[in-house]
Amino acid sequence: MAYGIAGYGLLLLLHVMILPVWGHHNTQHVPEILQKVGLDQQLNAQIPLDLPFHDAAGKSVQLGDYFQDKPVILILAYFDCPNLCPLVLDGLVKAMRVVRLELGKDFDVMTVSINPRDTPELATKAKEGYLNRYRGAHAAAGWHFLTGEQEAIARLAQTVGFRYTYDPQQKQYAHASGIMVLTPQGRVSRYFYGVEFSPRDLRLGLVEASRHTIGSPIDQLILMCYHYDPMTGQYSFIILPSIRLAGLLTVAGLAMFMGVMIRRDRRRKTEVG
Repeated sequence: MAYGIAGYGLLLLLHVMILPVWGHHNTQHVPEILQKVGLDQQLNAQIPLDLPFHDAAGKSVQLGDYFQDKPVILILAYFDCPNLCPLVLDGLVKAMRVVRLELGKDFDVMTVSINPRDTPELATKAKEGYLNRYRGAHAAAGWHFLTGEQEAIARLAQTVGFRYTYDPQQKQYAHASGIMVLTPQGRVSRYFYGVEFSPRDLRLGLVEASRHTIGSPIDQLILMCYHYDPMTGQYSFIILPSIRLAGLLTVAGLAMFMGVMIRRDRRRKTEVG
């Protein structure tokens, strides 16, 4: 069956968004090439920090150069992708502009091309375009666009469970749709599927990946009430911890109220005496 570029892109988008929840056992009606595509969660996997790449300036770098004291959002894409990659990157920009954390200060983003023919020139063009959309003061130092050889690309993709393949008929890559949040040590912490990302989920994922060194005390309270669901790549509200937290806050509020009333009563007795 032949698909145009638009139809192919729609099929791919539906496939990579539904498959993580639906499961691999319902693939009989999916085109064969798309059965090779997916995003398999490899939580806590350590990415190889010694893998060699080139940054947008053409400088030789290693992945470890970008892992120090901040969590990193990882995106596997390619720079002349006509379908999913721009949607994923645009969705991330929209979420980052809402999240009350700053790119380049609280977290970094690493976009790695899966196309070994992509060049630093293409990486530079892509970086400039998305930096203009995000418009953050520290973004240029925090968003990295990398190119590399096939061996390094394949090893990174395999480590994080990103399955993709090249379609010679369409002359483009079929690949998964989603992003990964990595710890400052380069371990896979969270997966978020699709092309639109909840700012709340993204913030919670970054806070958790950073081991609570970023964010506010309110974020820590919210994390007590939300649970990350690996199947959907979302944070869902859980009732029992929420009830417990509400109970603790109620008790604390009553204790404060009683303390104020006792002090007021003592003050009155002192004034009367």
